[in-house]
Amino acid sequence: MEKVFVDLYTLQTKVREGLSELFPEKLWLKAEISSLKTRANGHCYLELSQSQGGRLLAQARAIIWASKYRFLSSYFESVTGSKLSEGMTILAHVQVNYSELYGFSLVIDDIDPEYTLGEREAERQRTIDRLMQEGLMGLQKQLSLPLLPYMLAVISSATGAGYGDFEKHLHQNEYGFVLQTDLYPAAVQGDNAPASIVEAISAALTEKPQYDAILILRGGGGKIDLSCYDDYSLAAAIARCPVPVFTAVGHDQDFHVCDMVSYCSVKTPTALADEFLGYYEAEDERISSFGNRLRTAFLSKIAAMSSRVDLLEARIKGGDPRNILKRGYVLAIDAGGRPLRSAKGTGVGDKLSVMFADGTLECKVCKVI
Repeated sequence: MEKVFVDLYTLQTKVREGLSELFPEKLWLKAEISSLKTRANGHCYLELSQSQGGRLLAQARAIIWASKYRFLSSYFESVTGSKLSEGMTILAHVQVNYSELYGFSLVIDDIDPEYTLGEREAERQRTIDRLMQEGLMGLQKQLSLPLLPYMLAVISSATGAGYGDFEKHLHQNEYGFVLQTDLYPAAVQGDNAPASIVEAISAALTEKPQYDAILILRGGGGKIDLSCYDDYSLAAAIARCPVPVFTAVGHDQDFHVCDMVSYCSVKTPTALADEFLGYYEAEDERISSFGNRLRTAFLSKIAAMSSRVDLLEARIKGGDPRNILKRGYVLAIDAGGRPLRSAKGTGVGDKLSVMFADGTLECKVCKVI
């Protein structure tokens, strides 16, 4: 029996016609960018995908023509602060396309940047809720920091401007304070950053003696670039860390989940250097103040003792017989050198010495009246 068949072109033509009837108009599509490449001609080629539980469910090729891509990429970056990149979930306005030569593809003519931000914010809130349910939010705040933290583990990119600013500001301080900083290099942005930073934390915790604090820092960046600091695994690792963790990520408008669970968070690496210098300044001021109080107390004690010495000296001078004699009094002394306080007991012929301020008379009693 002769088999009924169709040729490939006919089959694919029917598929194309069927898809055209099924999707006659453009539609909004939610998907994740699994790869993105821009060609020399300005066209942008993407692989879009959807996963669940780590399993790939669907995948499709997509393209943004150069005439559209220049505008879309600039607008997306102006709103989100980040370039379109792999790992992002986007809401794209697409035309379903099928070619007998190139197969199924999607032509993108618009991307909603607000949706991408909204997806990140929703995931961020889910992370916060989970950390709260697990009782991890306040663990770091229960730790104690040494009065003068000296040994610091710094987790950052070795070539990052933020790390350079921190080191310069901390070690070239005007007071001459000296602190030890050891760098644990890590990726500080992108999908690999959470695992890289967690690994660096683990490495720092193996050092003996234990560090006084662990510092996570990087310079500013776009909201999506910094969204890795809203990652649950990283936030949980910080929360459970037995050493106080300080974070300095992004600029004033950024506040991440990692900042929430840390012992202390500041906005920039330079501000973090100031934070630690501030501990030493405060202690230096406390010691100076104590020294001033001690010096004042010592001087007050010396002044009081000096006053007592002056008073005793005045009393001694006041009781000095020579001073009494200078006022016109005389002192009579018997032959044995004892002062005579009365005429009684003195007889005729007894020898006496009569002392004046300017000399002594040796006398003999002629008569006692």
